[in-house]
Amino acid sequence: MIQTLAGTTGRRRLYLMRHGHVDYLAPEVIRTRNITEVPLTARGRMEAQAAGRALANVALDRAICSGLPRTRETAELVLAQSNTAPKLESVPELVEIHSGRPRDPVRDRKELVATIEFSFARAAEAGATMMADGEGFLVAQVRAVGAVRALLAAPGWQQALIVAHEGINRVLLSWASGAGLAAAGAFEQDTGCINVLDFDMVPAEDGSPTPEIARVLIKAVNLTPYNYVKHGMNLTSLEAIFDPDFARALHSEG
Repeated sequence: MIQTLAGTTGRRRLYLMRHGHVDYLAPEVIRTRNITEVPLTARGRMEAQAAGRALANVALDRAICSGLPRTRETAELVLAQSNTAPKLESVPELVEIHSGRPRDPVRDRKELVATIEFSFARAAEAGATMMADGEGFLVAQVRAVGAVRALLAAPGWQQALIVAHEGINRVLLSWASGAGLAAAGAFEQDTGCINVLDFDMVPAEDGSPTPEIARVLIKAVNLTPYNYVKHGMNLTSLEAIFDPDFARALHSEG
């Protein structure tokens, strides 16, 4: 049986988050060259806790993360403040888009950020990948959308939380908007942000028990409860993460 939002017929809600801030320039990350296991920074934990306060009174029935430490830690901090915290699940299909290397040599971090952001801008081009030899955007979108469709097909829930990554959220939002991959470059995802998506579900036309998506409603995008109006947040999330001055400020605060 499909459980739906109060006052609606067949409508479910998905709270889609990006994990909190991480520091890819931390000495340990640079030493090991392993960004997969990077933890949240103190700022990232603050962002997750702010999201937890914003969602504290939301009756969550399902909670899902990609399984990588930064999404798991974010989700755990959010759920710690929930009045109805479900068990946290891991869905590996929601891991970040696998990145390749820059197609051309980059001289500094600013060029690296520009290269990554340009990759999102061209996501809809045939065969486009996350930099050279990276995962195809279409491949990543198919696996992420598949995970969301599987969640929507499952019975017994009204509202669910997914904590994923910038790239995955971008391709999901682009799909939800009806733009395929063409809008992936436009959906900025600040660290610790929340997106709110409603799905109108209807019985399958072929009579199968799995419901179908009749409509997607994007209720909110890139909400940052730690700074709702984004005062002073003039950098993109990638610019902030790779800005050495920003990183030094974080280390001094710690």
